[in-house]
Amino acid sequence: MIVEDDLDRRLLYELYHDGAISIPTLSKKLNSNNSVLYSRIKRLVRNKVIKKFTIQVDESKLGMGVRAEVGINRSPRRKNDIHKKLIETPEVVSITEVTGRFDIIVTVHVPDLETLHGTVTNKISRIEGIHNTETFVELDRVDKDPEYLQP
Repeated sequence: MIVEDDLDRRLLYELYHDGAISIPTLSKKLNSNNSVLYSRIKRLVRNKVIKKFTIQVDESKLGMGVRAEVGINRSPRRKNDIHKKLIETPEVVSITEVTGRFDIIVTVHVPDLETLHGTVTNKISRIEGIHNTETFVELDRVDKDPEYLQP
Protein backbone atom coordinates (compact mmCIF):
# COMPACT_ATOMS: atom_id res chain seq x y z
CA MET A 1 0.00 0.00 0.00
CA ILE A 2 1.27 3.48 -0.90
CA VAL A 3 -0.08 5.19 2.25
CA GLU A 4 1.75 3.18 4.86
CA ASP A 5 0.42 4.29 8.23
CA ASP A 6 -1.22 6.91 10.42
CA LEU A 7 1.74 9.28 10.01
CA ASP A 8 1.23 9.29 6.22
CA ARG A 9 -2.47 10.07 6.69
CA ARG A 10 -1.78 12.86 9.17
CA LEU A 11 0.89 14.24 6.85
CA LEU A 12 -1.54 14.23 3.92
CA TYR A 13 -4.17 15.91 6.10
CA GLU A 14 -1.81 18.74 7.04
CA LEU A 15 -0.57 19.23 3.46
CA TYR A 16 -4.15 19.15 2.16
CA HIS A 17 -4.95 22.12 4.40
CA ASP A 18 -1.72 24.01 3.81
CA GLY A 19 0.51 22.89 0.96
CA ALA A 20 3.01 25.62 1.85
CA ILE A 21 3.52 24.51 5.45
CA SER A 22 7.21 24.21 6.33
CA ILE A 23 8.84 20.92 7.26
CA PRO A 24 9.87 22.27 10.72
CA THR A 25 6.26 23.30 11.42
CA LEU A 26 5.02 19.90 10.23
CA SER A 27 7.63 18.26 12.43
CA LYS A 28 6.24 20.00 15.50
CA LYS A 29 2.60 19.32 14.60
CA LEU A 30 3.17 15.65 13.82
CA ASN A 31 5.82 15.01 16.46
CA SER A 32 8.23 13.55 13.93
CA ASN A 33 11.67 14.57 12.76
CA ASN A 34 12.32 16.63 9.63
CA SER A 35 14.18 13.97 7.67
CA VAL A 36 11.40 11.39 8.16
CA LEU A 37 8.76 13.84 6.95
CA TYR A 38 10.87 14.99 4.02
CA SER A 39 11.45 11.41 2.84
CA ARG A 40 7.76 10.54 3.26
CA ILE A 41 6.70 13.56 1.22
CA LYS A 42 9.19 12.59 -1.51
CA ARG A 43 7.81 9.03 -1.52
CA LEU A 44 4.19 10.25 -1.70
CA VAL A 45 5.10 12.53 -4.61
CA ARG A 46 7.10 9.79 -6.37
CA ASN A 47 4.14 7.38 -6.00
CA LYS A 48 1.77 10.09 -7.28
CA VAL A 49 -0.35 10.13 -4.13
CA ILE A 50 0.49 13.85 -4.04
CA LYS A 51 -0.01 15.04 -7.61
CA LYS A 52 1.01 18.66 -7.07
CA PHE A 53 1.29 21.41 -4.50
CA THR A 54 -1.07 24.25 -5.28
CA ILE A 55 -2.94 27.26 -3.92
CA GLN A 56 -6.62 27.96 -3.49
CA VAL A 57 -7.70 31.26 -5.04
CA ASP A 58 -10.71 33.30 -3.94
CA GLU A 59 -12.12 33.95 -7.42
CA SER A 60 -14.54 36.59 -6.13
CA LYS A 61 -11.56 38.79 -5.22
CA LEU A 62 -10.49 38.55 -8.88
CA GLY A 63 -13.92 39.62 -10.13
CA MET A 64 -15.24 36.12 -10.81
CA GLY A 65 -18.49 36.35 -8.85
CA VAL A 66 -20.44 33.55 -10.55
CA ARG A 67 -19.60 29.87 -10.71
CA ALA A 68 -21.78 27.54 -12.74
CA GLU A 69 -21.91 23.99 -14.02
CA VAL A 70 -23.20 23.47 -17.55
CA GLY A 71 -24.59 20.05 -18.40
CA ILE A 72 -24.03 19.31 -22.09
CA ASN A 73 -25.22 16.66 -24.52
CA ARG A 74 -22.89 16.35 -27.48
CA SER A 75 -22.27 14.32 -30.56
CA PRO A 76 -19.94 11.41 -29.73
CA ARG A 77 -18.27 11.79 -33.13
CA ARG A 78 -17.27 15.39 -32.38
CA LYS A 79 -16.04 14.76 -28.82
CA ASN A 80 -12.38 15.76 -29.34
CA ASP A 81 -13.24 18.91 -31.36
CA ILE A 82 -15.86 19.94 -28.80
CA HIS A 83 -13.51 19.42 -25.85
CA LYS A 84 -10.76 21.37 -27.62
CA LYS A 85 -13.09 24.32 -28.30
CA LEU A 86 -14.46 24.25 -24.76
CA ILE A 87 -10.97 24.29 -23.21
CA GLU A 88 -10.06 27.21 -25.49
CA THR A 89 -13.04 29.15 -24.07
CA PRO A 90 -11.55 31.45 -21.38
CA GLU A 91 -14.52 31.13 -19.01
CA VAL A 92 -14.35 27.31 -18.97
CA VAL A 93 -12.37 25.93 -16.03
CA SER A 94 -12.89 22.19 -16.44
CA ILE A 95 -14.64 19.49 -18.43
CA THR A 96 -15.82 16.30 -16.75
CA GLU A 97 -17.27 13.31 -18.59
CA VAL A 98 -20.17 11.90 -16.59
CA THR A 99 -22.85 9.26 -16.59
CA GLY A 100 -26.52 10.18 -16.48
CA ARG A 101 -28.55 12.58 -18.57
CA PHE A 102 -25.54 14.65 -19.70
CA ASP A 103 -22.42 13.58 -21.53
CA ILE A 104 -20.20 16.22 -19.91
CA ILE A 105 -20.35 18.81 -17.16
CA VAL A 106 -18.41 22.01 -17.83
CA THR A 107 -17.41 24.29 -14.96
CA VAL A 108 -17.54 28.00 -15.79
CA HIS A 109 -16.28 30.99 -13.76
CA VAL A 110 -17.47 34.47 -14.84
CA PRO A 111 -17.89 37.95 -13.33
CA ASP A 112 -21.69 38.09 -13.46
CA LEU A 113 -24.91 36.48 -14.71
CA GLU A 114 -24.92 38.52 -17.91
CA THR A 115 -21.48 37.18 -18.82
CA LEU A 116 -22.62 33.65 -17.93
CA HIS A 117 -25.60 34.01 -20.25
CA GLY A 118 -23.40 35.26 -23.08
CA THR A 119 -20.84 32.52 -22.52
CA VAL A 120 -23.43 29.75 -22.64
CA THR A 121 -25.55 31.11 -25.49
CA ASN A 122 -22.90 32.73 -27.69
CA LYS A 123 -19.89 30.50 -27.10
CA ILE A 124 -20.72 27.08 -25.69
CA SER A 125 -24.07 26.43 -27.39
CA ARG A 126 -22.71 27.46 -30.79
CA ILE A 127 -19.95 24.84 -30.84
CA GLU A 128 -20.72 22.40 -33.64
CA GLY A 129 -21.86 19.07 -32.22
CA ILE A 130 -23.37 20.40 -28.99
CA HIS A 131 -27.02 19.38 -28.93
CA ASN A 132 -28.29 21.06 -25.76
CA THR A 133 -27.16 22.61 -22.49
CA GLU A 134 -28.57 23.13 -19.01
CA THR A 135 -26.92 25.60 -16.64
CA PHE A 136 -26.72 25.26 -12.86
CA VAL A 137 -25.63 28.44 -11.06
CA GLU A 138 -23.82 27.89 -7.77
CA LEU A 139 -25.69 29.76 -5.03
CA ASP A 140 -23.63 28.60 -2.06
CA ARG A 141 -20.89 26.06 -1.44
CA VAL A 142 -19.92 24.05 1.62
CA ASP A 143 -16.86 21.82 1.32
CA LYS A 144 -15.74 19.18 3.77
CA ASP A 145 -12.54 17.24 4.13
CA PRO A 146 -12.69 13.80 2.53
CA GLU A 147 -13.09 11.03 5.12
CA TYR A 148 -9.94 9.28 3.90
CA LEU A 149 -7.90 12.33 4.99
CA GLN A 150 -9.24 12.49 8.54
CA PRO A 151 -6.34 12.22 10.99
